[in-house]
Amino acid sequence: MNKIKYFVIALVAMAMMPSCSDKADQSQEAQQDSINTELNDSLATALAEKDSLMALMNEISDGMNQLKELQDVVSVQNLGGETPDRKAQLRNDMELLQKSVADRKKRLADLEKRLKQSQNYNEEMRKTIETMKQQLENQQATIDDLTKQLAQAHIVINTLNTRVDSLNTVNNEVREETARAKEETTRVTNEMNVCYYAIGNKKELKQNHIIETGFLKKTKIMEGDYEKSYFTKADKRTLSNIPLHSKKAKLLSKHPAGTYQIVDEGGTKSLHITDPGRFWELSNYLIVQID
Repeated sequence: MNKIKYFVIALVAMAMMPSCSDKADQSQEAQQDSINTELNDSLATALAEKDSLMALMNEISDGMNQLKELQDVVSVQNLGGETPDRKAQLRNDMELLQKSVADRKKRLADLEKRLKQSQNYNEEMRKTIETMKQQLENQQATIDDLTKQLAQAHIVINTLNTRVDSLNTVNNEVREETARAKEETTRVTNEMNVCYYAIGNKKELKQNHIIETGFLKKTKIMEGDYEKSYFTKADKRTLSNIPLHSKKAKLLSKHPAGTYQIVDEGGTKSLHITDPGRFWELSNYLIVQID
């Protein structure tokens, strides 16, 4: 009787112990959680860096507008005709702009350093940063020129209702520079929203060096060796629906789940991009295989 009792207790204890399989599953789940966390952190960092770049770009554009407003009240035609208080106010405004430009230069340098150390740095970002550096140098040169004029007391305060045709040649040049700065900001913004997509069957994609495949070999997307002429250029902000003209379609490039849908429309497939901001986070290239 005692032997039977001990045998039953042993069986119950064994049933309560986690199996090796359970431990392995728990280990795999922990590893997957760690990978997901790293990916989320990486995406969050990339978004933060992109937002910082755009915010700094807007600040630089605002700085050009502030300089234009200051230069509108500075005239080399008048000498010492203003009160000391007005001159002091102009000098204070100039010093604040000087500090702002220095601060933006430092922030741009820090951001460039972080981007170069990350996987988010690319040719488009390099060009954007170089353009921003040049704009800051132009602002610095304008500040230096105005500071020199203030030091020589070549200043005059214009009223807010000064007519446009009374502005001097220097003001017109600043206005043109401001317009060019705005155009450059628009151009850079448009470049940062450029995307590309390619649609084709396996043979076409392979012939254009977009994918690599073979017998018993998993299809692999080629990195950096694309035949660019095969891709269609588009704007991320407006591209939302792509007809695929095929009954079968699958995405080969990496894009977050939940940011797109492949739907049937009139017997063929179409790709609907439902969340453009997240859809293009991982790549500016969309590759769709149809058969």
